[in-house]
Amino acid sequence: ALARANNFKSPYTIYVGQSLKLPFGPKKYINKNSSNFILGTESPRPKPTPKSKLLNPILRSSSFIWPVEGRLLSSFGIKDGSALHNDGLNIAAPMGAAVRAADNGVVAYAGNQIRGFGNMLLIKHSDGFITAYAHTEKLLVSRGDMVSRGQVIARVGKSGGIGVPQLHFEVRKGSLAVDPLKFLP
Repeated sequence: ALARANNFKSPYTIYVGQSLKLPFGPKKYINKNSSNFILGTESPRPKPTPKSKLLNPILRSSSFIWPVEGRLLSSFGIKDGSALHNDGLNIAAPMGAAVRAADNGVVAYAGNQIRGFGNMLLIKHSDGFITAYAHTEKLLVSRGDMVSRGQVIARVGKSGGIGVPQLHFEVRKGSLAVDPLKFLP
């Protein structure tokens, strides 16, 4: 809703000191004179506050959380005896199990137009990280939505031509796939 109200284009970056239209009520502003965001009516521009004092809802934590509980079917990397490469993890879980956001971020993609992945979400996090959640039964968030760490964003499924309910989970630094196990507890 915030991205739509401000006509943000992907990758949905918000900068310190940037003026924002909020998607509710009359014109509002964010008062940066305290450690918490305070909503109020329009007023003169507040004095800049050090970056460390701002509460940023899409700041990444130090690590990601597991997006689903289940058994690891396939790990990151080249598969023995083949030219196949898995850019993430495949985690078996019961059909309809909750898929949770690995960290705070903004939904950059929600759909099923990427062949072989079925229903899929891409969430953009700070520091150039992106997480991918594929083969879901149902998507519970839409493009442009802000999500919180641990928020239920989808349900485990077997979309995209797979036979066993599972979640395909990727961590990317920019366009480069990295081993999710290096970022998970």
